[in-house]
Amino acid sequence: MDILTFGLLNQWLWQKNFWLPPGATWQDVGNDGIEGSRRPFPRDLLLTLPLALGFIAVRFVFERVVALPLSRTLGVCDRVRARAPPEPKLEAFYLQRKNHYSQSELLGLEKQCGLTVRQIHHWLHLRRNQDKPSNTKKFCEASWRFVFYLIAFVAGLISLIDTPWFWNHRECWRGHPRQAVTEAQYWYYVLELSFYWSLVFCVSVDVKRKDFKEQIIHHIATIFLISFSYCGNYIRVGTLVMFVHDSSDFLLESAKMFNYAGWRKTCDGLFVLFAVVFLVTRLVIFPSRVVYSTIVESLDFFDPFPGYYFFNALLLVLQALHVFWAYLILRMVYKFVFLGKVERDERSDEESEGEEEGDGAEEKSCWEQRKGPLNSRLVSLANNCVLNNLTHQQRNINSRMPKAR
Repeated sequence: MDILTFGLLNQWLWQKNFWLPPGATWQDVGNDGIEGSRRPFPRDLLLTLPLALGFIAVRFVFERVVALPLSRTLGVCDRVRARAPPEPKLEAFYLQRKNHYSQSELLGLEKQCGLTVRQIHHWLHLRRNQDKPSNTKKFCEASWRFVFYLIAFVAGLISLIDTPWFWNHRECWRGHPRQAVTEAQYWYYVLELSFYWSLVFCVSVDVKRKDFKEQIIHHIATIFLISFSYCGNYIRVGTLVMFVHDSSDFLLESAKMFNYAGWRKTCDGLFVLFAVVFLVTRLVIFPSRVVYSTIVESLDFFDPFPGYYFFNALLLVLQALHVFWAYLILRMVYKFVFLGKVERDERSDEESEGEEEGDGAEEKSCWEQRKGPLNSRLVSLANNCVLNNLTHQQRNINSRMPKAR
C-alpha cells in the first residue's frame, strides 16, 4: 500500500503537463546530443542537502580562523555589557515571553520574585542586552557572506560571459527543453542552492534584522525558484537570475564589514556603490530584461502552461522584495545626502543598540575606553586649574583684609 501510494504521489508530482511546455516529454529535457554535457534530473538536487551542512561546517571554521582575526586587525570593538543577576523565575519568564508581555504579568512577577516592577523592567533590560549580537559576531557573519557572494559573482561571470544567452535573452528559450547542461552550470546551480539551504538552516543563530520575515520569504522563494528551474530545465535564465542577485550582494556585505569596524568613509563609499548597483540591477535590468524575457519572449517559443505561471510568480515575488529593499535604501540615501546623516541602518538588528537606559546597564564602548586616559588627564588639569583659582582668590581676599579693617 505504501509503495502504491508513493508511486501515485510520484506520478502526480511529476506530471509533464505542469512542468513542461505542451508536446514536450521528460525524455526531451536536456537531450540535445551534445557531448560533455549532462541532462538535469531532480535527484541531482539531493546533493545540495549534505553540501549545505558542509557549508555550515566551512563557515564555522572560516569565522574562527579567518574572520575573527580579521575583525581584530580592522579594529572591530564590542560593547561591554552588564550581566543580569541570576533570577530563575525571571529567566524562565524571559525565555518564554521575550519582549511580548503585559503589565499584569509583571505585577504577577512582582509578587513571585519580591521585586518591584521597576526592578523587573531593569532586569529584563539587562537580559535583553545580553542577547544582542556583538559587532564581532555581525562582522564574522558579513565576512562569510561577502566571500561566498564574491566568489559566486566571479564564477558566474566567467561561466556566462561567453554564452549566447548572456547577451541575447531570447537564446534562453531557443530549443527549450532540449538544452544540455554544462558542468559549470550544474555546479553553479548546486552550490548556490546549497548555500541558500545553509542560510535557512542557520536562521535561528544568525543576526536577526528588521526585515527578518522578508529575508525568510526571499530564501524560500529562491530555493523554490532554483529547484523548479533546474527540474524544468530553465537553467539558462536561472543562471542570469542568480548572477544579477550576486552582483550587488557582496558590495552590501563589504559595507557592513567596514561599518562594524568603524571605517565610516569606506563604509559610506561602498554603500553608495552598492545602492547604485542594486537599483540598476534589481529595478532596471532584472524586470526589463530577465522578467520580460520569461513572461513575453518565452511565448514566442512555446504556449503558456502551469509551470510557466508558477515560475513567473516566483520571479514577481522576488521583484516585490526588490522594491521593498529599494525603498529602504533610497530612504537611507535621502538621509545621507539631504540630511547629512544616516540615523541607523534601515536593515539593522531587531533590537537596536540605541535603546539605552540611564541606569548603567551598559558600560563604556571601546571608543569610550580609549578616551579614558585622555579624560583623566583633562579632569586632573581642570582640578589643578580650580585649585589655582581658589588659591589666587584666597590670596586676594587676604591682601584686602587689612584695608577693610
